[in-house]
Amino acid sequence: MENGPIVTVLHRDSVPESGLMAPVAERAEVRYTEADGLADALRGADVLFVYDFQTRAVPGAWHAADRLRWLHMGGVGVDAVMFPQLRDSEVVVTNTRRIFDQAIAEYVLGQIISFAKDLPGSIRLQQRHQWRHRESERVAGTTALIVGTGSIGRTIARLLRTVGIHVRGLGRRARTDDPDFGTVGDDLHAELPGADYVIAVAPLTPQTRNMFDATAFAAMKPHARFVNVGRGESVVTDDLVVALRNGSIAAAALDVVDPEPLPADHPLWDLPNVVLTPHNSGDFHGWRTEIVRAFTDNFDRWATGLPLDNVVDKTLGYVPG
Repeated sequence: MENGPIVTVLHRDSVPESGLMAPVAERAEVRYTEADGLADALRGADVLFVYDFQTRAVPGAWHAADRLRWLHMGGVGVDAVMFPQLRDSEVVVTNTRRIFDQAIAEYVLGQIISFAKDLPGSIRLQQRHQWRHRESERVAGTTALIVGTGSIGRTIARLLRTVGIHVRGLGRRARTDDPDFGTVGDDLHAELPGADYVIAVAPLTPQTRNMFDATAFAAMKPHARFVNVGRGESVVTDDLVVALRNGSIAAAALDVVDPEPLPADHPLWDLPNVVLTPHNSGDFHGWRTEIVRAFTDNFDRWATGLPLDNVVDKTLGYVPG
């Protein structure tokens, strides 16, 4: 649209469907670009929609952002754009919070049940054509520590409670009256010894980077299972491998790893007590449509002067509350 705002959409491989983007195209000039053309597409742009939310291209093109007022991340994590120049600027950052919550919670519950019922072991026996009776664990009555008390963590807590799992949270502020977690602690190493399942879902910040190290794994129960649906960089990967090999913890389900993608020769691939998935715990059928709709809804608010949804506190690195 001539004389209207300019919206740059950073994508990879495929672009958002034109029909879904129509509410924006009717009000703005829309520029679609991949990473190599981002700098040119940012010049004069008012809005940047990071549809490819796993990109690392924004810092390198930031010098061209001469008119940008708003950056929207198509995913939940915003660590890829929390570089100093953006953090210190007046640009408002929003994310696509809540869309992936239920799918990730279902993934976590599925992994917990898989561990308790040893479904990977059953698959291995089936592949060897072995009929071997075994007993399994119950999940009811166990305790899960959810590290990260944002909307995803809360959805996980509510779902786990429905099957009789006791939940506790770990956040920035300790409290005993939380509606979803009941008790929230603020000392990781003090909370870890009481958990049968440790669920990592915290955003990546300077405070959470490498928080799961050798000391943390040593504090966990030997039968504890670790599930990471947050960020791979919150874990010291070499320490995790050692803990899994020496029995400091029983098993791990990893939807995110560091590095990512995991190299083909990495030891995590072959550990029998590890389940790996390729950063897809939240990717339900139709998720791409939903993240575009979240952006177009927020664009309507921006264009009409209403407060934006899911505004990130750039000093914290996530949406508070």
